[in-house]
Amino acid sequence: MKFSDFQFNTQINKAISTFGFLNPTPIQQQVIDPILKEKDILGIAQTGTGKTAAFMLPTVQRLLDSSGNGTRVLVLAPTRELAEQIQEFTRSLIEGTRLKSLAVYGGVSKQKQVNQLRAGVDIVIACPGRLLDLVSDRAVNLGRIEVLVLDEADHMLDKGFLPDLRRIVKMLPVKRQSLVFSATMPKEIQHLAESILSNPLRIQITPTGEKRKIAHKAYRVEQSRKTDLLLHLLQDNAMSSTLIFTRTK
Repeated sequence: MKFSDFQFNTQINKAISTFGFLNPTPIQQQVIDPILKEKDILGIAQTGTGKTAAFMLPTVQRLLDSSGNGTRVLVLAPTRELAEQIQEFTRSLIEGTRLKSLAVYGGVSKQKQVNQLRAGVDIVIACPGRLLDLVSDRAVNLGRIEVLVLDEADHMLDKGFLPDLRRIVKMLPVKRQSLVFSATMPKEIQHLAESILSNPLRIQITPTGEKRKIAHKAYRVEQSRKTDLLLHLLQDNAMSSTLIFTRTK
């Protein structure tokens, strides 16, 4: 299967070519066509399987094929990092079109976000807490939302966003398309999905391939020498691919 099979419009096909996409991932193969047909989706897939393109490509197609005023798409994400990642993809996707997108989250100037929202934004990608602040300030109107996307729903639960999510959903039009994506499906998320979705198509992507065994090592080192140790470890030829977690930004 190829992306050309979905018959996206010229603008989206141009963006797909720019991204270097050739063949859709399993989650993309299964959800893009139903989303184009405006069906609700409950997608269960691991992080890194291409969910952002899976929901954003057909959603942008919908916006380009129709007219409307105000914010029409709301994407909820559990962290500012994920919100920015989705925003970066969306901004590249809609470049050269009439559409505008914005990521809103805490820890940065709220007034700047207020100004941008009041100037007009079609797609809002938001962390729940900051979004509720902006709604209270009457900077954004959720009454015209046509598509709701809840990404990494299980992480929303981990961060205690469930009450905020329920408040936000109550502000949305009853008639809308809703897409919920999660890596796992605990009972709380299952109940939330049932309250959000209408006759959804459930799609689950099972990870394939054998997991390699992982060796664990711990090094006792003084705070002042942590960087030196890290640099020493990175020089090891066996560490061809490395993921480093830090306490703060």
